[in-house]
Formats: sequence, C-alpha cells, structure tokens
Amino acid sequence: MEKRAELYRGKAKSVYATEDEHRFVLHFRNDTSAFDGERVEQLERKGEVNNKFNHFIMQKLEQAGIPTQMDQLLSDTECVVKKLDMIPVECVVRNIAAGSLCRRLGVEEGTALTPPTFELFLKNDALHDPMVNESLCESLGYATQAQLATMKSLTYKVNDVLKALFADGDLLLVDYKLEFGVDHQGNIVLGDEFSPDGCRLWDANTREKLDKDRFRQGLGGVVDAYIEVAKRIGLTL
Repeated sequence: MEKRAELYRGKAKSVYATEDEHRFVLHFRNDTSAFDGERVEQLERKGEVNNKFNHFIMQKLEQAGIPTQMDQLLSDTECVVKKLDMIPVECVVRNIAAGSLCRRLGVEEGTALTPPTFELFLKNDALHDPMVNESLCESLGYATQAQLATMKSLTYKVNDVLKALFADGDLLLVDYKLEFGVDHQGNIVLGDEFSPDGCRLWDANTREKLDKDRFRQGLGGVVDAYIEVAKRIGLTL
C-alpha cells in the first residue's frame, strides 16, 4: 500500500491517501494533547503503542460481528483503514461516573452507573464538543434516525465485548467514546480508534488510572500504563 498525500492532520493522528480510492493510511504520532489541544507533548512510543492497541481491539470487535474500518497493520505506527465519511458525532458510554459527568452533575467519581449511560457529543473543538441529543442530530443533518439507532446499538455491543475483555485483565472499563462513519456501500462502520487515549481504564482492585487521565492530571507514566493495559489483555508490545 502506497502512502500518498496527507489529507488530514488531527491532534494525534494523520490521514493519508493511497492508490486505492477506498483505503487510507492512518498514522499514529507521538503527540499527546489535552484540554482541546491547549496542552500538547511528545511521548516516546505512544504512536506505536496506540496503533497496535487499536489494531488489536478492532480485531476483537470484528470477531464479535462489529464492522470496523480496520484493514491491516502497515508499520509500527501506521495502519490501513477503509475510507469512511465520518459522522460528526461521538457516542459515549459510561459504566462508572468519572470526568465531565462528575463535574456536570456533582456525581461522585467511581459511582457505578446501572444501566450504563449513552450520550452524544458534537465533534467540534471550537465549541468544546458540546452535548447534543438525537433530535438535534437529525434536525441539523448530522445523522439520520436510522443511523443514530445503528450507532447506539453498536456502541452498546462494543461495551459488552470490551467490558468482558478488560475484566479478564482485572481492569474496569469506566467510559469510552466511539466515532462512526459511512462506507461507500452506505453501511455504518466503527471508525477512528479505540485506545487508552479515548477511554478510561482503571485497575479493578486499586482503581489506579491507566489511561489518558494520567496525562490530563499530571500523574506521569502514561505510555507505561498503556503498555500495562495491553499486556493484561494479551497484547505484547
């Protein structure tokens, strides 16, 4: 697969064209950002770790019948993915209260949420990714009612698969975000990435944070924590 022109440069990943009109190369950089890009640092090996972690998770989801844009690993920091027209809405599931939910509602961090919550957020850094609902998404043309229903169903299915996977490694899947897109056949497909950058993972016994909150909160050992998570779920890095 030939990597051609850079099409998009995000906060931690770049997207490149290829000779295949239905395939992109996704490059995971060492850039690490927080607070809508206000804080950015380079963390050694982070691009490699997230690339391989994401590939591993997407394989697990594919095996469970969840369609993803993953095609194949290309290098330590790159993978080939199917081209998607991304829907500008993030789907967020929370199994345990943390982060913005605690700040918004005054809920104590660590409170179990039964059943898990499902939220939608508009992907817009300038507006700080505001929360939206299904009615707004439909009325403003972000997604159709049918697309939203599929996204919600797949997001909860991901929850079932990954809660069990992480539990086997004595980890709690606290919350996570997913992004979806539409492929050239009109199917809703899981896109972007699933890594400790986009979810919260705690040690099940000590509740030590093993995710990007280590960067946000200045706890240190960010990449080491990601590698520890990978090891516990059977991925050697």
